[in-house]
Amino acid sequence: MDDGLWVPGGHDGMAAFPGPNGKTILVRNHELVATAKNVGPFGWNNEKIERAVVDKLYDAGSGELPCIGGTTTLVYDTRTQTLEKHFLSLTGTIRNCAGGLTPWNTWITCEETMQKAEETYETEHGYNFEVPASADIGLAPPVALKAMGRFNHEAVAVDPRTGIVYQTEDRGDSLIFRFIPEKPGELAAGGKLQALKIRDMKSADTRNWRSRSQKVFRWTYNPIPVGETLAVEWVDIENVESPDDDLRVQGAEGKDAAKFARGEGIWYGSRQEHGEFYIACTNGGIAYKGQIWKYIPSPYEGTSREEQQPGTLQLFIEPNDSNLLENADNLTVTPWGDLIICEDGPNEEFLIGVTPEGNLYRFARNAGNLSELAGATFSPDGTTLFVNIQSPGITLAITGPWHEIRRDLRHNPNALAF
Repeated sequence: MDDGLWVPGGHDGMAAFPGPNGKTILVRNHELVATAKNVGPFGWNNEKIERAVVDKLYDAGSGELPCIGGTTTLVYDTRTQTLEKHFLSLTGTIRNCAGGLTPWNTWITCEETMQKAEETYETEHGYNFEVPASADIGLAPPVALKAMGRFNHEAVAVDPRTGIVYQTEDRGDSLIFRFIPEKPGELAAGGKLQALKIRDMKSADTRNWRSRSQKVFRWTYNPIPVGETLAVEWVDIENVESPDDDLRVQGAEGKDAAKFARGEGIWYGSRQEHGEFYIACTNGGIAYKGQIWKYIPSPYEGTSREEQQPGTLQLFIEPNDSNLLENADNLTVTPWGDLIICEDGPNEEFLIGVTPEGNLYRFARNAGNLSELAGATFSPDGTTLFVNIQSPGITLAITGPWHEIRRDLRHNPNALAF
């Protein structure tokens, strides 16, 4: 890269931002653990670590095994289709899986781990970190956003209207969290962490799995149907730094928060008056193949008036068919309003498109290997879709032709459907 370091592997979540002179800035996650030195930024034996870098490591591994997860930043010209700059922008973290962009042009990168401060680890992990979308080479200060909670983070999305941050958790019994900052746009200044609860339902199970009844010793199946609108409320979460990795237990068992099937990607869309959030649950549904939920915030989101007109949750799609969707992961909203979903399943991986009506179509296939697709995001000018192949670590820039896709879908919403 331009800073003399290696391009790390483990490409994962990513977002695109407006840069200087019409350029696009990409901030990209690298889902790496400390032992993955062979695909890290510092060389086979971390020989490229210098004093200036060590001072910006979140966890230097007691000088023995530094953590090498983090982010890289790319400056790309969509007009000439050339990469102009490439550098490390955050380091010293673990398993930076996904994250989310903010309206103030930063990337929130999320650690998908609950690694404790033990053995060679100097500090606890399981936090979010903020990385400015800057074209200037340099490492961001590694400040853990502790008030946002310590858990097995996956992704975040910010409501540009309120500054509230919505968060997913990659666990089989995960919660959906929201973080109400004390000062919108200043996440390090603290705030309140809450979990989603479906109104009038105790510990609602949104996973739509079969469950075994302990009373009659048989399997039961009471799914939440696709399209049903559910009013929600939000419950406060305490002890957010969670030394025992139990925020989801506190929320579901102690405060009746809803359980989700491995929350993954989350992205903000603007089709509704007050916006909406699309949330991927990678193994939801009776076939464990994935769900997409849609959350529409209250007009009074995060205020005392929220109870009068609550936000709503709706199961948008649940195909239960691996030929349609297999294990939804990262997702994004296209400039024309469709979703693009990255698959992370055991077979061939596709980018799956979903129209606003819920029709699915195969948009692209990873023809090179069986590695997951990740980090789908459009350039601010709408010309280029960027997406990662996690292994061996490739970022693709795809240029359409988007006008043909929009035309076909406008004339026939089922034109590209299965």
